[in-house]
Amino acid sequence: MNRVRARLVVLQFVVLSLVAALGVRLWQVQVVRGPEFAVAATETRTRDVIVPAVRGPILDAAGRPLVRNRTALVVSVDRAELERMRDGGARVLGRLAAVLGRPARELRQRIRPCGPRVTRPCWPGSLYSPIPIDDRVTPRQALQILERQEDFPGVLAEVQAVRDYPLGSGAAQTLGYLQPVTEEELKKRSTLKANFSGVDLVGRDGLEYVYDEALRGAPGLRRVQVDRMGKVLGVERQTASEPGAILITNMDAGVQRVVDQALAHAMKNAPKADGAAAVVLDVKTGGVIALGSMPTYDPAIWAGGIAEKDYRRLLSEKAGLPLVSRATHGQYAPGSTFKISSVSAMIRDGYPLRGKYDCPGAYDVAGGVFHNFHGIGMGVIDLHTALVKSCDTVFYRAAYEMWRRDGGLTPVRHPKEPMTATARAFGFGRRTGIDLPGEVPGRVPGRGWKKEMWAATKDLACHRARTGYPEVEKTNPGRASYLKRLAHENCVEGFEWKAAEAANLSIGQGDVLVTPLQLAVAYAALVGDGRLRSPRIAKALVSPDGTRVQEIKAPVVGRLPVDRETRDYIRAALSEVTSDGTAAGAFGGFPMNVVKIGGKTGTAEVYGKEDTSWFASFAPAGDPRFVVVVTISQGGQGAMAAAPAAREIYEGIYGIKGTAALPGGRPVERLPKIRRDGTVVR
Repeated sequence: MNRVRARLVVLQFVVLSLVAALGVRLWQVQVVRGPEFAVAATETRTRDVIVPAVRGPILDAAGRPLVRNRTALVVSVDRAELERMRDGGARVLGRLAAVLGRPARELRQRIRPCGPRVTRPCWPGSLYSPIPIDDRVTPRQALQILERQEDFPGVLAEVQAVRDYPLGSGAAQTLGYLQPVTEEELKKRSTLKANFSGVDLVGRDGLEYVYDEALRGAPGLRRVQVDRMGKVLGVERQTASEPGAILITNMDAGVQRVVDQALAHAMKNAPKADGAAAVVLDVKTGGVIALGSMPTYDPAIWAGGIAEKDYRRLLSEKAGLPLVSRATHGQYAPGSTFKISSVSAMIRDGYPLRGKYDCPGAYDVAGGVFHNFHGIGMGVIDLHTALVKSCDTVFYRAAYEMWRRDGGLTPVRHPKEPMTATARAFGFGRRTGIDLPGEVPGRVPGRGWKKEMWAATKDLACHRARTGYPEVEKTNPGRASYLKRLAHENCVEGFEWKAAEAANLSIGQGDVLVTPLQLAVAYAALVGDGRLRSPRIAKALVSPDGTRVQEIKAPVVGRLPVDRETRDYIRAALSEVTSDGTAAGAFGGFPMNVVKIGGKTGTAEVYGKEDTSWFASFAPAGDPRFVVVVTISQGGQGAMAAAPAAREIYEGIYGIKGTAALPGGRPVERLPKIRRDGTVVR
């Protein structure tokens, strides 16, 4: 009996303890943390939906679209929701594949995260945002998804703005493309994180990248009320998104088409050509009217996810690296187009502008014989003729004499290096500062550069001097022997700036490298007001309703180191190249009475390949407004490939054989008028 009573007491104690604990817990929940749970309960009844902003279009100077938005039905998948399903969303993807008429395997590939060992297609963006898998859905397909949401949990079908490129592959590297935002980008770019909607795309190259923040706009917010099953009951609050700004450029869609067509023809007519570039600049403003690069690609290829084969092609050297702009990234020896700098260097160093100079068929430079083109001598000439007929030996002699005055192989304490210094003053060897990403600086060699190169490569050169090139010797013993001798020379005396190198620099050969854009900027300064301008593709940013404008002008970044008399003298000489000089054949029959073209051909030798073809030009010759520079990699002589392409561009600009791309031969100067609804007044 006592034992039963003891058990009852223990049981009563346990029950009372549990009741006391429950009471304490109830007090904590209702009194202590009551407000906290009340807020949490309220939050579970609302959902914040980010509304992406419409990305601003990119227009040419006349208001024609270079990049625009088209509305499209887009199907997206919430990967996180699929992963919460027992089968990982396999059944949902199977049903979706049947509706879209695509293999389920392809859909699974599109939503998997990209990584080092994951091939395209894959998703490079955030895994917490909906992943678009098809942007060309028909209304019928969208309705099948929307009307049967119970069969397609985690699948969205909605109208979105998709980027469209009216020029197709034209100016692809200049305009750029869009890609999803990665987690790494969100961490690095604070401005992006502040305005990121979760489904936004960001610019990855070209203007889309440089002006991404302005083009992207600001996302809106829609707070909706939902029941416990997630069904929307109503909208609690809504903030409209702000469309991105309209980017108006200096480019002209008509001129761009002409440029692309001219480059395509040039490459077709030069059987071994593997790349080409062209630049059209406004001499007065520094605005970029057209920028062409071949091979190219259609930026629409990125929309909806890129296939592995297309991705590999964009990065393939065999395909010519179509993702890379040869106008800003291509570095080539400039050949005789570089002589505008060499003549200027001679004048700066005291050579008479209107003096007489011997032009023999060959010239001895420190024991090495340097030949004129085809070994033809021209007797005693002036610098005007040296430019028109492109006499090399005049420049060899001047460069050799300058090299000797600087002390030769035992340089004076402060060598003047007129050729190198003048080239750098012309903007060579440094970036132009154009509003595009990744521009390369080119290279201007000289005594200081040679020492730096030797310090960086001495160990490798000495190693190769001992071991040789056995991998090359298997297929080309002669080449291997030459490389070994060269390695020995670089090991022992690679720091010396030799006479032959100075001579080669004077005619744009040897180690000098320039980009087509750099050459265009230098010529624009020469035939213009003498000021070096950092070129600009963008002209203005305009608010979506057209009320506010931010103008973008090309800043002056330098001044040529020669006076106006010298510039006018060089321009006058170059004005005869197309009628009585090295480009006369290419411009035969061109109506110079309508518009006179001036310019300079260039033929740069490349070991083991065909010559690089150049033509740097301007028009009208008397009062230049345009500079056109064309280069054809492995195109041969300048007069054979690049000059005919430049002629075709001028014919298109001025309407020599049809409708003029720029009526009146002038770039569009006034900004297009934007209506309040964002449309352009034609």
